[in-house]
Amino acid sequence: MLKLSGFWLKTAILFLVRSGRSTAALSLMVVSAVATLIFLSALAVGVNDAMIRNSTGLFAGHISGYGLPAQLAPGALAGEGVKGVAKRVPAAGILSGSGQLTGVVLLGIEPEVERSASAFWKKTVEGSFLSTQGRGLFISRALAENLAVAVGGTLTFSARDRSDFREFTVDGIYETGIEPLDRGIAFCTLAAHPDPQQPWSAAVFLEDGVDPDDVIARYRTGLPEGDRFKSWSDLMPDLRQLIELNYVSMSLVMVLVFGVVSLGIACAFVIFIMKHMREYGIMKAMGVTAGEMMRLIIMEIMLMNCAASIVGITAGVVAVLIVSAIGIDLTAFTSYNRYFAVSGVIYPRLTAFSLWSPPALALVFSLAAALWPAVLVARKKAADILRVG
Repeated sequence: MLKLSGFWLKTAILFLVRSGRSTAALSLMVVSAVATLIFLSALAVGVNDAMIRNSTGLFAGHISGYGLPAQLAPGALAGEGVKGVAKRVPAAGILSGSGQLTGVVLLGIEPEVERSASAFWKKTVEGSFLSTQGRGLFISRALAENLAVAVGGTLTFSARDRSDFREFTVDGIYETGIEPLDRGIAFCTLAAHPDPQQPWSAAVFLEDGVDPDDVIARYRTGLPEGDRFKSWSDLMPDLRQLIELNYVSMSLVMVLVFGVVSLGIACAFVIFIMKHMREYGIMKAMGVTAGEMMRLIIMEIMLMNCAASIVGITAGVVAVLIVSAIGIDLTAFTSYNRYFAVSGVIYPRLTAFSLWSPPALALVFSLAAALWPAVLVARKKAADILRVG
């Protein structure tokens, strides 16, 4: 049986080699499709990564913790895969100045931690971000316009119970383009905060590729407050759905592309077989069964597909590695997109999905493409083939 399989495999290879031009033309279709779709699927993964990186890196982090007790130190949330933990102490109250007043949430933060972990401070449009000393205030442009204040101006914050009034100097003004951040929030240092010992919120920033759910599971196991943490996917269901939609869309594109490619392969292979129909007729006259003939043709197409897929995978991987090293700057097309608020640069990334889905689909569709020419030859009688030839 092994010898017989080896014979048909050798015969299939010889058929492909003899028809070098036709084989090369058919293989080029598969190579182009596999390489292109590997690159496009890696690019789709890169777009998803960029949306997550921008949405979490701007302010919120990959994991958010709420109502954490003052005695819980940010260092307790550090560990493997955690890049940084930003402590933010909220205080609701009234911010007033120049005869104007508005309700705000004053967040006490650690400026140096925010500089290393988050990116919202990079959206400074006037003045500068908070320093570690003094009673500085970092507010949004919308808030500055409402209070008619500029950099260097003085604002007064009072808690809701009107028991504590504190004056702050506006150090900087920012604008992120994200409505929740640009409305009703002001930042000061923890040292200048009216009540730094009240419950705080955490923004946990993770290393690339770390699953937030794994870190949350670790918190729930090791911390009494472990149930107070949520991942970005829980807090941003719209982003999660958008990423899922990208995967569905890319899968549909792959199926459509290989559907067209397989139809082209089937049509071209029928022409290829018709050109060599006499050889198939001689084989039938020599006693080759219809089943063996079908197996031979399927072997030819599958061998051609496998060889072309290997070349396509290599070309696609090389293209992804080259482009991922420099990135694709889409800032001009994403400047108003809140999912690209930090950076519009896309870095394609290979995953199991992006690397193996195109060649797997090529294999499946090539097998389907082999059925038509295989059945065509199997149904022809040797006498009819030789008479026409």
